[in-house]
Amino acid sequence: IAATQPSTNWHLKENAREHHTSKFSSEELIVRRGQAFTITFNGTERPEQNLIFIVETGPKPSKATKTLATFDISSTVSKEGWSAVQQSTSSNSVSISISSPHNAVIGRYRLSVQSGSSSPASLGTFVLLFNPWSSGDDVFMPNKAECEEYVLEEFGIIFAGNKNHISGFGWNFGQFQGDILNICLSILDRSLYYRQDPVTDVSHRHDPRYLGRVLSAMVNANDDQGVVLGNWSGKYEGGKNPSSWTGSGEILQSWKKSGYKPVKYGQCWVFAAVLTTVLRCLGIPTRTITNFSSAHDADGNLRVDEYYDAEGNHLEKGADSVWNFHVWNESWFTRSDLGPSYSGWQVLDATPQEQSGGIYQCGPASRYAIKEGEVDLDYDVTFVFAEVNADSMYWNYDSATGKKTLIFSKSTEIGASISTKAVGRDDRVDVTSDYKYEEGSAKERDIFKKARKKLGLEDKFDPTAPKVEEIEKKPDISGKFKVAGSLEVGKDLNLLLVLENLQSDAKTVNVNMTAWSTLYTSRRVNQIWKDSISVTLAPKEEKQFPIKIKYPEYQQQLTTDKTIQVTALCHVEDGIQVLVKRNITLDNPAIDIQVLGEAKVNKEVVVEVAFTNPIDTEVKDCVLQVEGSDLLQGILELRIPPLKASETSSTKFKLIPSEAGPKHLLVNFSCDKFADIKTFKMVNVIN
Repeated sequence: IAATQPSTNWHLKENAREHHTSKFSSEELIVRRGQAFTITFNGTERPEQNLIFIVETGPKPSKATKTLATFDISSTVSKEGWSAVQQSTSSNSVSISISSPHNAVIGRYRLSVQSGSSSPASLGTFVLLFNPWSSGDDVFMPNKAECEEYVLEEFGIIFAGNKNHISGFGWNFGQFQGDILNICLSILDRSLYYRQDPVTDVSHRHDPRYLGRVLSAMVNANDDQGVVLGNWSGKYEGGKNPSSWTGSGEILQSWKKSGYKPVKYGQCWVFAAVLTTVLRCLGIPTRTITNFSSAHDADGNLRVDEYYDAEGNHLEKGADSVWNFHVWNESWFTRSDLGPSYSGWQVLDATPQEQSGGIYQCGPASRYAIKEGEVDLDYDVTFVFAEVNADSMYWNYDSATGKKTLIFSKSTEIGASISTKAVGRDDRVDVTSDYKYEEGSAKERDIFKKARKKLGLEDKFDPTAPKVEEIEKKPDISGKFKVAGSLEVGKDLNLLLVLENLQSDAKTVNVNMTAWSTLYTSRRVNQIWKDSISVTLAPKEEKQFPIKIKYPEYQQQLTTDKTIQVTALCHVEDGIQVLVKRNITLDNPAIDIQVLGEAKVNKEVVVEVAFTNPIDTEVKDCVLQVEGSDLLQGILELRIPPLKASETSSTKFKLIPSEAGPKHLLVNFSCDKFADIKTFKMVNVIN
């Protein structure tokens, strides 16, 4: 008998509630693996006959690759494979509970049913995701509050600035908005791995290790026309300045709309935020991590070399660098390939820095392996270990002779204040001690030596081993830069250079000072200021020298990262050189958000944003961008008239919240003098 097309009731609301997928806005069933879902269908001739169900995914489904399963109705849920248990039946409809295995391939499935000898009839499609709420899943996370934060939360805070001055800005991950799930699935189908061998690629999609690595490659555009194109030049023509984005939704939608052309432009936090969105969307618990004074050790010797000329200018020589901060991801899953102690948080990094296995991908590197110096374990533990542990070497380089002289080395500089957002609160949590033992402790040095030994570096130059000439050449003076006054764009920058004579005889010192605007990666962009002084320090004397860099001097030169590096190279007569340096990150002026009245579901509420021009010239080309999941659809862009000196603009707009609970509104304000002033406000929406 030819089967009539059955009609299916997917029980979308009930299944979504059970499977923690209610936040997706989809007409398609979205469920998590290793857990039962219920469907009812009619149109099979005689439901009491033996029904056989068929689920299949990917281009060439087969039982061998676990992308096809056939199963009939049984009385109990199968421990191993797919199973169906009959819930109830009436004259023309049957209600079935279907369960998938804990290690099922994730993605979009086609479901059909066959009754008796008739050919299979399609019931439709559904999407299967990872299940951190289920104890059999590789991504199982026992703490429910952590599941809420790392899978279901659409708002995040990303930390930036530098280790002396940490700041944070909001981000709208938006993993449940509109078409994001479909875009995430299409990212998988556009990877190099899929293009080379679609059948094998799909069969590996049960494994969070595999997907994490594939997605760390696909989120950057290198190799595979992935989602975001990186740009660290300080010039962003033909695209958006990386610091102007406020959420992942706009980026992922643009990638799809353009026919999958890489979106311009990203820097580390953009790659990390987009990867967070994709992994949370697929059900893998994920967070962003910021490492301050982060080493990019290009040659894998656990050292970063920085070069300076006699004037104190930082030279672009060698591929190593130290970034003021770097943002990567941690995802939570088991490491059956390494053993139980290596499970838990795994580092993934989608920023294209170095190739791994021939393409720009990084991780998963077990955080435990990083802390223990197990640099020989998969994947990319050496690179991440260096990011948080490398030793810094500062050299004086003479370009005429090619001679380089070590000024000093430091083993405690790299990997400071490693930060992430707290669970359920808008606060910073320091996770440095999860990456390494305390700086300066014997244990930390032992782990560093263990890592060097594993990499075959133990005979090479060890910057921390005392050597005769270094003992003889102790510096005669010490120096530091102190900040005097506020660090704000629009205000003069006031610093003090503090020099101290450590010896009991007088010292004459020639000091060459420079200030450069830089990117957050320490790359120099424009020289702002230079000066030189000659000073005499009496025995054991400490002297302070005030430095003032006026706003008009740096205003044109500043990058949108708002970072300035000041250096003083001190030439001590008959002594060794001393390098004093400091990275300074300026704060933008403040912007204020007020919600006028109570925020209720499906009711209009007015929001007011106020900005005061802090400088004594007019600012123009003012634009306000607003976004926030469940508060407004897409991004609201408002143009604001020019503001005279000290004038305040007040802009009002309306929101219609669509869901109750604590929601976050993100605001980004730009004008010709200030780029991307960001703030966010928690809005408590009631029913």
